[in-house]
Amino acid sequence: MANLMDTVDQRTNLVGENRLELLLFHLLGRQLFALNVFKVKEVVKLPYLNKLPNSHPHIDGVATIRGESIPVINLKAAIGLQPLVPDEQSNLIITEYNRSVQGFLVGPVDHIVNMTWGEIMEPPTTVGRGHYLTAITKLKRNDTEELVEIIDVEKVLAEILVYKVDISDGVLDESIISEFVGRKILHADDSPTARNQVASTLEQLGVEIIPAKNGLEALNILKGWADQGKKIEDEILMLITDAEMPAMDGYKLTSEIRNDPRMSDLFVVLNTSLSGDFNKAMVKKVGCNEFLSKFQPDLLVELVQQRLKAKLSE
Repeated sequence: MANLMDTVDQRTNLVGENRLELLLFHLLGRQLFALNVFKVKEVVKLPYLNKLPNSHPHIDGVATIRGESIPVINLKAAIGLQPLVPDEQSNLIITEYNRSVQGFLVGPVDHIVNMTWGEIMEPPTTVGRGHYLTAITKLKRNDTEELVEIIDVEKVLAEILVYKVDISDGVLDESIISEFVGRKILHADDSPTARNQVASTLEQLGVEIIPAKNGLEALNILKGWADQGKKIEDEILMLITDAEMPAMDGYKLTSEIRNDPRMSDLFVVLNTSLSGDFNKAMVKKVGCNEFLSKFQPDLLVELVQQRLKAKLSE
């Protein structure tokens, strides 16, 4: 199973072309679930787990993989279903999110599918507000159409790990805090949890956050202002965008912005849970101004303050 991930590094040419690859797996019967391949380090058969006293109830234990201790999350339990009972078909998907490595206990792993972000859809409103899906898609196979549910890992981890949104003492520059009043920031992210984290941090500065659920929605907001003859940089201080989103990813969004002279000077920050080294290279390729991995409230505030200072000195 580990060989399934051997070619992940060769697939990076998909990013920036509004494409992605999904690792498909099972948790419950025939229903397919998915994670983005770029967040997957490897897939292995479930190893022996050491129990972790007083851990979160969704953490089944700790696996030792090549000398590294990795907490193992029972993904089925974490998304509100009955816990998965390990058996001979169980696998461990090892991922890296927000600068941390964790394993997800799953059932059989199916295969990797190559798709465009245009084929990725928002979950229907009928699933309610308590769901753990960031998106859905449909896969045609054997003359049938199967629904694939893409897990909102941001939400899963936020309910297990502690992500602070408070700003540490000494980070706020009191000399410019009054200048934030009336300032707006456009934030594009398909995860409601990620949008709430950013908003909860920056609203402490008095900044108004304009949310967008994907890159296309953010681009349409920007184009709407431009079509009205408004100067984009007068409307918002910056754009903060996730990398992977339905309809249009953050790389494609940035490329579209740079190719439109009406908004080409907009300050763009790529804020993502994907690999830091990879995204730093993509920032340079597509023309983002800065890269910030999730979720670091102090660094986010420092970055926003630096941008405001630069704006005030213009």
